[in-house]
Amino acid sequence: MAVITISRQYGAGGKTLGKMIANALDYTFADSDIIQQIAKEANVSPHWVESFEKEAGTKLSRVISSMVSQRWVDRILKDERGYLDERIYLDYLVLIVAKMADEGDVVMLGRGSQYILNDHPDALHVLLIDELQHRIKFIVDRYNVSEKQATRIVTSEDKRRLNLYHRLGKEDYDSPGLYHLVINMNRFSLEQACKMVCNLVETST
Repeated sequence: MAVITISRQYGAGGKTLGKMIANALDYTFADSDIIQQIAKEANVSPHWVESFEKEAGTKLSRVISSMVSQRWVDRILKDERGYLDERIYLDYLVLIVAKMADEGDVVMLGRGSQYILNDHPDALHVLLIDELQHRIKFIVDRYNVSEKQATRIVTSEDKRRLNLYHRLGKEDYDSPGLYHLVINMNRFSLEQACKMVCNLVETST
């Protein structure tokens, strides 16, 4: 039984690789599952959590805190009128990630899980890195967008992740010492990377 966390520079193939690893090991791939559970606990819609994550640390948080756009917030919230702000989001995130890890046999994508589960005895942490131009090309090829759009997406997602790490009080997310395995995706295919992670699991459990 193990839990694998996949951290990555955006466009390094983390989501694709995470699904491949989960399929190869017959593990659960936890990405949208985390959103669903946060939404359930906070009593808000999953779309609200998705929007919150995309805009984390930007104008959305200020809008919610000041309650300037109450009518807009009311439309997104479920009828029971749950509520979500940065503190509540982080509290539920830590709780749900820890619970999933204790259940085991799961691959978790991002969301600071390498920090949340830093001391978890069954957790294996993987970091994917790649050069910016290769990450942009990956987004172009996988999602059929223009190079300009892909550049904007990669830049925006990199900033969003930094915001999350800052709220967790962390600055060293790319430090190799945090991870059991760091893979340069410029040098390995997704299939090779999948085998490397599966081998790590087999030799560690």
